[in-house]
Amino acid sequence: MESTPSLLTASELVAAYSTGELSPVEATRAALAAIEKRDTELRAYTRVDPEVALDAAHASEERWREGNPIGWLDGVPSSVKDMFLTEGWPTLRGSRCIDPDQPWEIDSPVTARMREHGLVLLGKTTTPELAWKAVTDSPLDGITRNPWNTALTPGGSSGGSAAAVAAGMGELSVGTDGGGSVRIPASFCGIVGFKPTAGRIPLYPASPFGPLSHAGPMTRSVDDTALLLDVLVTADHRDPNALPPPLSTYREAVRRDVRGLRAAYSADLGYVDVDPEIAQAVVSVVAKLGEAGLHVEDADPGFSDPADAFGVLWSTGAAKWLDTFPAGSEDLVDPGLRRVWEQGRTYSASDYLEASATRAELGIHMGEFHTRYDVLITPTMPIQPFEAGHDVPPSGPYETWPEWTRFTYPFNMTQQPAITVPAGFTSKGLPVGLQIVGPRHSDDLVLAVAKLVEEINPWPTDRPAERP
Repeated sequence: MESTPSLLTASELVAAYSTGELSPVEATRAALAAIEKRDTELRAYTRVDPEVALDAAHASEERWREGNPIGWLDGVPSSVKDMFLTEGWPTLRGSRCIDPDQPWEIDSPVTARMREHGLVLLGKTTTPELAWKAVTDSPLDGITRNPWNTALTPGGSSGGSAAAVAAGMGELSVGTDGGGSVRIPASFCGIVGFKPTAGRIPLYPASPFGPLSHAGPMTRSVDDTALLLDVLVTADHRDPNALPPPLSTYREAVRRDVRGLRAAYSADLGYVDVDPEIAQAVVSVVAKLGEAGLHVEDADPGFSDPADAFGVLWSTGAAKWLDTFPAGSEDLVDPGLRRVWEQGRTYSASDYLEASATRAELGIHMGEFHTRYDVLITPTMPIQPFEAGHDVPPSGPYETWPEWTRFTYPFNMTQQPAITVPAGFTSKGLPVGLQIVGPRHSDDLVLAVAKLVEEINPWPTDRPAERP
């Protein structure tokens, strides 16, 4: 093939499996070679298990040889963020306070579905401790770096997954998103990151961040996102808040014709300061969408920054989780997480209920907005990737990570589907993401608009793994 297996999309790999041009074993070996070559520097993985991966690849190869693959993604090298329980592998969540030697006998719904559909699990990707922030470093795993420029952060909290997919260290990954944690690093690393409607992908155990929490695919194409979502949405009795499985497949819905639909374009939500290069890259794609037949209108959704309410929900969730940690953990956790822990302990039940009411009001507001507009389009990030090892840009005006992620966390509060797709590059060669937000339960619509973006604004075929 023209490209090495580790730089193909999952859809391209599966097509090659079906013709015999490539095998799952070849693709898995290529992914493992990419990990061997790049991950010492990137630190995208906290655990890699070549033996388990190759065993799964050989089993998949035999199924393809017999003409009996067990899923649309059978044999595709993949990873999961180290927030999902994985039978046989520790789930340490970036923390030194979790015992690695306890029994690890359960798969979360995400990992269970991936195994059932024949995906090859290479290992687990890095996360900041308990996925608490929008960059990826932790006391346990050190600093994860951006494959486009290793001096910079990949974002977070699913930064390990984003870096792995972008660098060809596995075609697919699954991250978690409680305030943008799939979309932020996907934008910074130039890949697709999708946060579906809350409950669309079952979660177990329940997240302490409650209604903010989602799981989502991280891939190199919209088609791959749709295929992986089809794998992950299967019902699981362990999540009482999970939605019923959809009646049709996302791999079909992504082909929906969205020309003629109404889109609102908000350059700043009415209150976000945006880097001019990012603004220009996004508005250029928005103009192409208009030319392609989407009816685009400049319109802000008209809500104020819900940062205060988000902070209450986030910090109380963190405090609830950390209060279960062993005595003395205060001195072992990430210092920033410790501050969030302490802050969360100061809020009352009344404070939490008030924040929950704000969240509900925001959801109602956006529901009304979507009676007028089918989707909302914004930049994904207002800033470019910054120096790795910092929670905020060292030279910027920000003190906390939510201050530079204002495009993402409002839509965790509303539980709407939101996707980031590549929109271009800055003058420094850093990726820019465009975000598409739809009404609750419109995951198919969001994917279809993202597919149109992919068609009218083709993404570069070279990946950071190919660059010096």
